[in-house]
Amino acid sequence: MSDTEHGHRYTAELAGQIEKQWQDVWEEQGTFEAPNPTGPWADPQGVAEREKVMIQDMFPYPSGAGLHVGHPLGYIATDVYARYQRTQGNNVLYTLGYDAFGLPAEQYAVQTGQHPRKTTEDNMVNMRRQLRQLGLSHDMRRTFATIEPSYYKWTQWIFLQIFNAWYDEDAGKARPIDTLVEALESGRVATPDGRAWAELDATERAAAVNARRLAYKSDAPVNWSPGLGTVVANEEVTADGRTERGNFPVFKRNLPQWMMRITAYADRLVDDLERLDWPESIKLQQRNWIGRSNGASIRFDVENHEGAQLEVFTTRPDTIFGATFMVVAPEHPLVDTLVPDTWPEGTKDAWSGGATSPREAVDTYRREASRKSDLERQTGEKGKTGVFTGAFATNPVTGRRMPVFVADYVLMGYGTGAIMAVPAQDERDWDFAAAYDLDVIRTVQPSEGHPENKPFTGAGVAINSATSGLSLDGLGIEDAKVKIIEWLEANERGSGTTTYRLRDWLFSRQRYWGEPFPVVYDENGEAHALPESMLPVELPDVADYSPKTYGPEDAQSMPESPLSRASEWVSVELDLGDGPKTYTRETNTMPNWAGSCWYELRYADPANDERFVDTGCEEYWLGKGRGFGKGVANDPGGVDLYVGGAEHAVLHLLYARFWHKVLFDLGLISSEEPFRKLYNQGMVQAYAYRDGRGQPVPAAEVTEREVDGETVFEWQGERVTREYGKMGKSLKNVVTPDEMCDAFGADTFRVYEMSMGPLDASRPWETRAAVGSQRFLQRLWRNVVDEGSGEVTVTDAPMDDATKRALHQTIDAVSADFENLRFNTAVARLIELNNTLTKLDAVPREAAEALVLMTAPLAPHIGEELWKRLGHDTTLAFEPFPVADPAFLVQDTVVAVVQVAGKVRDRLDVAADISEADLEAAAMASERVQSFLEGKTVRKVIVRAPKLVNIVAN
Repeated sequence: MSDTEHGHRYTAELAGQIEKQWQDVWEEQGTFEAPNPTGPWADPQGVAEREKVMIQDMFPYPSGAGLHVGHPLGYIATDVYARYQRTQGNNVLYTLGYDAFGLPAEQYAVQTGQHPRKTTEDNMVNMRRQLRQLGLSHDMRRTFATIEPSYYKWTQWIFLQIFNAWYDEDAGKARPIDTLVEALESGRVATPDGRAWAELDATERAAAVNARRLAYKSDAPVNWSPGLGTVVANEEVTADGRTERGNFPVFKRNLPQWMMRITAYADRLVDDLERLDWPESIKLQQRNWIGRSNGASIRFDVENHEGAQLEVFTTRPDTIFGATFMVVAPEHPLVDTLVPDTWPEGTKDAWSGGATSPREAVDTYRREASRKSDLERQTGEKGKTGVFTGAFATNPVTGRRMPVFVADYVLMGYGTGAIMAVPAQDERDWDFAAAYDLDVIRTVQPSEGHPENKPFTGAGVAINSATSGLSLDGLGIEDAKVKIIEWLEANERGSGTTTYRLRDWLFSRQRYWGEPFPVVYDENGEAHALPESMLPVELPDVADYSPKTYGPEDAQSMPESPLSRASEWVSVELDLGDGPKTYTRETNTMPNWAGSCWYELRYADPANDERFVDTGCEEYWLGKGRGFGKGVANDPGGVDLYVGGAEHAVLHLLYARFWHKVLFDLGLISSEEPFRKLYNQGMVQAYAYRDGRGQPVPAAEVTEREVDGETVFEWQGERVTREYGKMGKSLKNVVTPDEMCDAFGADTFRVYEMSMGPLDASRPWETRAAVGSQRFLQRLWRNVVDEGSGEVTVTDAPMDDATKRALHQTIDAVSADFENLRFNTAVARLIELNNTLTKLDAVPREAAEALVLMTAPLAPHIGEELWKRLGHDTTLAFEPFPVADPAFLVQDTVVAVVQVAGKVRDRLDVAADISEADLEAAAMASERVQSFLEGKTVRKVIVRAPKLVNIVAN
C-alpha cells in the first residue's frame, strides 16, 4: 500500500486506496462466487461440505438520481450478515439484480425521446459503481436486470404456465389445462351453462376452458387512471383513491384486460403465513388485504323477472328481518334487465330523482357515478345518493317487498355488487333510508340509553326476528347466525359462505416499457399462447412512447397503448401448428411487478439457457428443510433471509407468493414459499430546512449559531426553519454514499450506518456523527500498525487473564449480535474491546487477529488489509469466526444494587457466587447505606443474590 502525505495514518485518502485495491482483488479472484450443486458453476464437493445460506435484498429500481445514504442501509446489513455466514463455514448465495422495467424511464422517454433502455442502462452503470465502492460481497456472475431478454424470456414462459393452468378445487391446487378438459369431459367439473361437454361446439368449449384459466382476459370493472394513461391493480390504489405512483385519480371502467386468478389462492395465502418467519405487522397487512370473512350468501327473487335473482353476501345474516330495501352498484350486470319502462305505482318523488322514467334516472345516475373515484363513492363525509331502479325484490325470510336502488356507495369490485340494506344496524344504510324515506326495523336490542335516532351497530340479542317456522328472538349474534344459515340452506335460499376482499390481479398495462405478452390473437379474437421456441417476444422500437387517451378527459376516456401504433410488429405471420396465418399481437404489457415475482429463483441458476431454474439448484438453495429451514417442522422453503422495506407488504410480497405457489403446484419447483424469513429495515431520516416562503433550501449549505442562548439556522444570511423527515431530492437534504466515501471512506460509512440504532428502526442522519466510527477504525489501525513507520506492532506475548476475559466475552456477544442482526450493539462491543486493547503497552497478536476478524464483516477493506499486514497471504473472507472459550465467560464479580426504602443508595462489586447471607452483611456494612439508616428501624431485608438487596426501614 502506497504512503500518503500523512505517512501511515488511517485517513480517508488511505482508506480510499485500500478499499479500491481490495475491491479489485475480490473481483479479479471471484472471491464471493458461490458454487452450485449442478450446472456450469457446479462444485459438488464444495457444496456437500457446507450448509447453504441464501441472502437476498429486495430488487432495487435503477433511478437516475442514484443512491442516497438511506438506500444502502439494507444492503450493508445483508452484506455484514453474508460475510459473517461465510465465516461460519456456510456456502452463501448473495447477489443483487435490478428491477428495471417501470414508469420513470418511460416518462423520461416521453419527455426527451431517449429510449427507456438507454436511460435505464445508464442508471444501472452508476448504481453498480455506487454499490461496488461500498464493498458489497455480491456474486457478480448472478446479477441481472429484468429488461434483459434472457431474463424476461422466462418471465413470459412463466406467464404461459399460469395461462395453461387452472385451479382444481377438489385437488386444492393448480393443474395443467389438459386435466381441465378431462374433468369437463367426465362431468366432474360443470360447464358454464351446465350442458354436457359433448353438446358444446368448438367455440363454446374454448370459452369453457378460458373461463377457468389462472391467467385470463376479462371485460370487467378496472381501475382506470387517465392521468397515467393506464389501468392499475387494486393494490396500486391508495386509501385516498389515487394511484400509488403519480397520485392521479382513479375511476372504474369496463375494459378488456388480462387478469390473474390470485383469488383461487386466497386461503393458502392466508393460512401459510403461519409457516413464515415474518414480522407480524406484515402478516397482518396481508391478512387484512385478503380480507377473509365468514357469513352467508342470500338470494333475493326479483319481481316480474322470472328466474332473476339478486345475490348478496353479508357477515350479518341474522339481521335479515330488518332488511327493508336493496342497493346494487351502478356497474351491476343485472341493472339493465331490472329497469322497467315506467315508474311503478306508488313510486315516491324522492326515489325518482325527478326523472320521467326509470331508464332516464338510472342512465343519468350511472354516468355521474362513473366520473367518481372509489374514494369519492365511499367517503363518509358526503351524503349517500342513489336512484330507484323501478324494480322490487322479495325478502326470502319475511316475504317483504323491497325496492331496489342503484347507489354508488356500493362497489362492484367488493362482494357481489349488491347489498341487503338493514338501516337499523348500519350507518350508511340508516343515512340512505333517512334520505329516501325508507322503513327502519331494529333486529338487535340496543344497549340501555342508546339514542332512538341512531343505528345500533353493537352486540345484543335478536328482536323483531320471527316468522312462521323461524324465530331468532332472544338469541345472541353468533347463535342467530347459525340458525338463520341452517334455515337458508334447508329452504334453498342461501348458504354459509366465506368471501374475500382480495380481487383477481389486474395484469395489463397500457405502457411501452414492460414485458410483452407471449400471446397473439386470431381473426376471431381467440388468444393463442406462443410456443417456447418463439420466446422471448421482444419490444419493438417505437417513435412515440406516450400512452394516449381518446375521448373526454375524464373517466369516459379510453386508453391507447404505445405498442398498438407499432403496426408492423402488431400484425405478424406465424405458424402455430396449422400452417402460416396472420395474427395480432397483444399490445398491452405486463406490470412492473412481473419480473420481481420470481427473481429469487433465477438467482439460483442465472446462466441456464434451457430452463428458468435447474431443479437441483432450486432444491439446494430454496428447498424445504435446507438452510435455516433445517429441522423446522412444516418448513415451506424459500430464501433464508429477505431484507427490504415494509412498503412492499402487499404488492410485491403477495404477488411473488402467488406465482411461487402456482409453480410449486405444477411441479416446477420444490419450495412452497419464496421467502422463508423476512426482515424490514428502518428508514434513514434527515433534517430539512425551509425559507420564509416555505420552500426547501439545500441542507448542506445551512449554518447554525447561538443567539441569546437559542440555536438558529441560516441559509445565505436568512433565517430558515428546520424539520425532520424522509431524505429525498424534493427536500434538498440528500447525502450520497459518494460524499461519505470521499470524506471518510466506505468502511467508516458502513460502520456508521450499522451503529446508528436497531436495524428495523428509523434513524436520524447526521454526517458529522460518522467521525465516531472513523475514530474507531483509526484506533484499530493504530493497535496493529505504527503510523510513523507502517510496521506491525503487535506482540506474540500471551494475553493476561483480564484481556482474555474481555476478548472472549466480546466474541461471545458479537457472535450472537451478528446472528440476530443486532449490528449496532456489535459495533459498541467491538469499540469497547478496541479501547481495552489501546490501553495495553503492546497489543497481543491473538487479540488483534480476533478483533480484526470480528470487525471485518462490518469494515471488510480495513479488515483484509490488516489481516494481510499481520502476515496472512489469503483472504479473511472464509477464515473461521473466533470461538469464545467458556472458561472466560464466567463473571468473577457483578454489581449488586442496594436499595433503602425503594431507592438506590449504593452499588457494590461482589463475587458472582456470593451467598445471600454474605451479600446482606456486605450491604449492611456499607457506610452509604448506614447513613440512610441512621435513626431508623430495619423491618425487613430482601436479598436476591448476587444482584439486589432491598432494605425496608422506618
